[in-house]
Amino acid sequence: MSDLIIAACDGAAKKNPGPAAWAWVVADADERPQRWEAGPLGHATNNVAELTALAELLESTDPAVPLEVRMDSQYAMNAVNKWIASWKRNGWLTAAKKPVANKELVVRIDALLQGRTVTFRHVAAHQVDGDHLNAIADVAASDAATSQEPAGTVHGALTIPEPRPERMSASPAARPRKSSTARAGKGGSGSSGAVIKAKFPGRCHCQKPYAAGEKIAKNAHGWGHVECRDS
Repeated sequence: MSDLIIAACDGAAKKNPGPAAWAWVVADADERPQRWEAGPLGHATNNVAELTALAELLESTDPAVPLEVRMDSQYAMNAVNKWIASWKRNGWLTAAKKPVANKELVVRIDALLQGRTVTFRHVAAHQVDGDHLNAIADVAASDAATSQEPAGTVHGALTIPEPRPERMSASPAARPRKSSTARAGKGGSGSSGAVIKAKFPGRCHCQKPYAAGEKIAKNAHGWGHVECRDS
């Protein structure tokens, strides 16, 4: 039996919130995908999908074997690794004294992490030269969000989802940088917490993109999803 499980998980929400789904993929020691699963969530946010993907992965792997989890969501990783300690001390309130979003999922993941060795590795999303396991989970989650049907090896799938070139982009270093003001459009100099509609597409600090016309909020990192502003 391998002394390390290598896996990736991802969540997807069309329109955010919108039709959503989660997915994970488990590989062998040589990083060859072996099994995967995806499940629908109905109408949910991207953050709910990301956290659910992690919870489902943890429940589907042997807790006695060390696990490496690759994710493109800094929000999900920070929620269960970094912010949770202060949330517990503050009675499940954020630094802004607001109730922690998605508390039930965070508590579920925290319980699943107890007594096991899990290493989190952040990977960039939708990169041509990015992590191939994350790309597989991304496609599986996106397809399940669209179809709202469960899929994967446990459901009889005989093949692994193929990452699609149209979902990939050049690495950030190869793209011209835009200011947060330019990405957000009008209101770029607004105060923290202000909610506007994005004039241009951009990327939240949780590493997931937002679309032009989608509601976004100002936070300490710039502009991003409304649900991420108090994280």
